[in-house]
Amino acid sequence: MQSAVAKKDAAKAFAYGKTPDKFKHPTDLQVRFRTGAVYVVLSVTLALVSNLTCVIMLCVLAGICAGELFFMLRSDAKLPNELLGTLAAVAYPVSMWKLGLSGSLLVTGALLVALLVWYVFFMRARVGDVGVSFFGAAYTGLLLSSLILVRMSLPGIWGGVLVCGVFCSVWANDSFAYLVGSKFGKHKLAPRISPKKSWEGFIGGLVGSMAIWCLITLIPGVNMAIPQALVFGLICGLSGVLGDLAESRIKRNSGVKDSGTIMPGHGGLLDRCDSLFMASVTAAVMLIGGGCVPYVFG
Repeated sequence: MQSAVAKKDAAKAFAYGKTPDKFKHPTDLQVRFRTGAVYVVLSVTLALVSNLTCVIMLCVLAGICAGELFFMLRSDAKLPNELLGTLAAVAYPVSMWKLGLSGSLLVTGALLVALLVWYVFFMRARVGDVGVSFFGAAYTGLLLSSLILVRMSLPGIWGGVLVCGVFCSVWANDSFAYLVGSKFGKHKLAPRISPKKSWEGFIGGLVGSMAIWCLITLIPGVNMAIPQALVFGLICGLSGVLGDLAESRIKRNSGVKDSGTIMPGHGGLLDRCDSLFMASVTAAVMLIGGGCVPYVFG
């Protein structure tokens, strides 16, 4: 037995000795890139496969992000009902998948009633705690669930391609903002909330978002002209920045650097999805309200 263990340890030591240093001691940038690559591949794959896998992905995202948000709110002396808030956040994508906007209204009504009962019978609960509990569920689950309407607006894989287009517009916004801001950033965008963001990066991010929206016009079934795509890309980029700054404000008030540790090199999942929340609902409203894609529950 000891001989087998010794051989196993020797094999591990040999393999470790043959491993290049760049893999044994990866830089922060390498860790960040690998984590981001896994996140992107999983997101794109689950969005493309089917409506069900997209719903599952959004439920997982909403549940984890809600948990991270409630953790930060507790650090800011709030007392949210994490159980009700997280359950509602997970229920929003499912209800939107089955019933459309009517489903989201049902979840909202049930959440409000449950929170009211909690407030009445749990004497430590304050009105503000009810508010942050509802906010946490709506901010994560309700906003993300709007992507279900986008996924179901086109048949087959094309609905998933459209969702990936929305993802890519958010990622392009973040990436272009980072690259342009790192190279040319001199004027602070919101120094008290997010000191690293610059006006130059902000403009670069909007350009990236607009470029992706122009590519979205090529998706079969999307009825959108280039001028309309440029406007939609601009608005979607602005909403993404607003979501990013909102999460930065919450972190600053809570005194935390990251929302969590689930994504090495990035922090929490909420840190990766902050721009996606507002961009998702904005994209859904523009695409469906603008007549670019149909509302399947109408």
